[in-house]
Amino acid sequence: MNSKELRSTFLDFFADRGHKIWPSSSLIPHGDPTLLLTNSGMVPFKKYFLRELIADNPRAVSCQKCFRTNDIDSVGDPGHLTFFEMLGNFSFGDYFKKEAINWAWEFVTVTLKLPEDRLWITIYKDDDEAFAYWRTLDVPASRIVRLGESTNFWGPAGDSGPCGPCSEIHYDFGFQPGCDHAECLPGCDCGRYSEIWNLVFNQFYQDKEGRRTPLAKPGIDTGMGLERVLCILQGKRTVYETDLFVPLIEKAAALSGQRYGSDEQTDNALRIVAEHSRGIPFLIADGVLPANEGRGYVLRRLLRRAAIHGRKIGMNKLFLTDTAPLTIQYLGDIYPELMQKRDFILKVISVEEDKFNETIITGLELVDAIIDTREVKESKLIPGVDVFRLYDTYGFPPELTSEIAGTRGIRVELDGFKQEMEKQREKARAGQRFGLADKGTNIAALLGINDTQFTGSKQARDNTRLIGIVVDDSLSDSISEGQEATLILESTPFYGEMGGQVGDTGKIIGTQGTFSVTATIRMPPGIIAHKGKVLSGVLSAGENILAEVDSERRLDIARNHTATHLLQAALRLVLGEHIQQRGSLVAPDRLRFDFSHLVPMSADDIKMTNQLVNDMIRKNLPVYDEEMPYQQAIESGAVAIFDEKYSDVVRVLRVGMPPVSAELCGGTHVHASGEVACFHIVAESSIGTSLRRIEAVTGRGAERYFEDRLNALSRIADYLESEPDRVLEKASSFVQELKESKKRILSLERELALTNAKNMLAGVQVVKNVNLIAGRMPPVRVEILREVADWLCDQVKSVVIVLGTVYDDKPLFLAVVTPDLVAKKYHAGDIVRQVARVTGGSGGGKPNLAQAGGKDKTKLDEALKLVKGLI
Repeated sequence: MNSKELRSTFLDFFADRGHKIWPSSSLIPHGDPTLLLTNSGMVPFKKYFLRELIADNPRAVSCQKCFRTNDIDSVGDPGHLTFFEMLGNFSFGDYFKKEAINWAWEFVTVTLKLPEDRLWITIYKDDDEAFAYWRTLDVPASRIVRLGESTNFWGPAGDSGPCGPCSEIHYDFGFQPGCDHAECLPGCDCGRYSEIWNLVFNQFYQDKEGRRTPLAKPGIDTGMGLERVLCILQGKRTVYETDLFVPLIEKAAALSGQRYGSDEQTDNALRIVAEHSRGIPFLIADGVLPANEGRGYVLRRLLRRAAIHGRKIGMNKLFLTDTAPLTIQYLGDIYPELMQKRDFILKVISVEEDKFNETIITGLELVDAIIDTREVKESKLIPGVDVFRLYDTYGFPPELTSEIAGTRGIRVELDGFKQEMEKQREKARAGQRFGLADKGTNIAALLGINDTQFTGSKQARDNTRLIGIVVDDSLSDSISEGQEATLILESTPFYGEMGGQVGDTGKIIGTQGTFSVTATIRMPPGIIAHKGKVLSGVLSAGENILAEVDSERRLDIARNHTATHLLQAALRLVLGEHIQQRGSLVAPDRLRFDFSHLVPMSADDIKMTNQLVNDMIRKNLPVYDEEMPYQQAIESGAVAIFDEKYSDVVRVLRVGMPPVSAELCGGTHVHASGEVACFHIVAESSIGTSLRRIEAVTGRGAERYFEDRLNALSRIADYLESEPDRVLEKASSFVQELKESKKRILSLERELALTNAKNMLAGVQVVKNVNLIAGRMPPVRVEILREVADWLCDQVKSVVIVLGTVYDDKPLFLAVVTPDLVAKKYHAGDIVRQVARVTGGSGGGKPNLAQAGGKDKTKLDEALKLVKGLI
């Protein structure tokens, strides 16, 4: 039975027994902040076990993509994986232990035809109920092993969630040489037994403090590792010999010129390349991009680890774009997202691998240099401070430093590295300033409230009550004209800054005074606070007031917020479905939208995006919202912000019928897209690896933008003595004249410099049998200095040359050493660095060519006199 047959057989078996087949969820567990990545088959069903959502069918079966980060460093041995597939059947309060045990035994013994005498059962130490059910299936009591909590109590997935005792089915491979246990049973780590199926009896909910409470309705959560079962069905001892990995191993072996099975070190490297070539495409397909933290760092580790181990066996050229496509080819029909995002997956891999290829050469040299120092050779330990320097300065990951050092019998002081990292974090924390928002919990306690009701989604005015006045971080009974304060209202139409949208401004009008709101912020746990100043009169805590938002400013913000939704929809059409929002700013005068994408947008991409957004604006599409459970919103196609934490009930903001955009959003918006009026992208730029930023304007902001540009065009036209519609033609002519003038100037500079160089030939010095030319040139560009140096080298053949000039009112130096003298350890970079230091400058370069700049031009001649003493 191959892997595809095993998947379908398992799903069909439970579908025939009333289970609904669920497609695999994403490796990114949306809406579950307790998990970095989906690490088990039950993760997508947590809310069903907790009864937060009710399934239309209380029985489910799935083949779930899973990823476990704690096994990354172990991958390479015959057993460990990061990415794996978990077959599972689930009951949400429908059936329990009896049915789960009966079906599991039927599937492995009847459907898969595994020999009963090779199967062992483990149960939780005091689970007599499970023991009785196994005995009714004629499983001998001697083959049922009771184990403790560390092995036979499962969960939760993350720091909280459903959990319970479990029962496992183990396959017995037979006696293992080297096992020193007289009575070897499941639980022994000798490799004799392979756990193939875990039946979890979810009876409890465990909170973050470890407290367990019974679930209202117990459920079943089972997990059968597809890869492990496949080993048994195909008569293999490791997953790497099954049809899931053989094509990847063979491809890696062919690319490296090695043979799998030749020696353990080579096999280890081939297994790492194959395993990571399987996990990488799945992570990217589900929206993970390389980064220096979180999920992105997991992906980056896999890419870099594969690259490192590939190099060890001769794969010196980029190779992951050759191995990863096999995963897409063989699993694309099972997981269509691989095929849908094939080009994007390979582009991400190509960019990251190419970037790391440059880093790895430097990193390997640096690690080797550290290892070769006397201190490390004697102690057999690389200090944590050196590991940190490699990471912080050169971007070389500590785990790769550890792996490289390990091949030479050197350990790495990872605790010291962690201490250096913590020092860096402390510096960053010390540099942060904390404001009123961090004291919100205390204010809330004093006022006896938890949150403020926001009424501004549909209105800009609200009659409400002033319940708290904060002056200098303390509560006050009243404030008077000129005083600055923060006001807390019973309810408010003012939007507190959140989700990228800036807070509202406006007025709070009491019976005897008026307060100007200059900023609206949010304080924990859920308070909306109004910061500002009393314009006139007096305001007192407890009085009824009118809260009035600046409607024009609010509408400007709403235009920009709705435009960000239209922009994301357009980007997904122009650039692809991989686009994910990674940040935003929605202000009255502009918007900023950060998103995941590998390369800069082309001019055509920007033009098309502009057109699409403006087309949606001109269609005057309705903008409307709806509240619904989070899971229902996601399943309906609503887009969530990457890594954002959402409550169980969310607001879905849609544009158009049918919607052209549907996003989870709590901000303020226009009522129809036509109110945005106009949209224009003013800038597109990079803000980090695989992250781009678009800045744009709408409505009145766009009007001001175009007015400013037209005014600037008119001023340029006046300056060029032209009409605005002929500016380009006139500017082109002007630029051409400048180019011609520059050519003439360069020609004169070159002629003057070469004349000066000819004079230098007559003054060649010989110092310690080395020809030396050191002199001052007229003011010329550095490229002309290089031409002069090349000409002098042609004339003298063996020489050290140091040329100095003053250009743009600053000293400039160039040093050249011919190859024969480089071989004698003369170094242009060292020479020019010391020369430039005299003028207060610095520089450096290669042994044969280097340049430097200075600050004090009056010391140029003094610096050049130093050269003779350096030879």
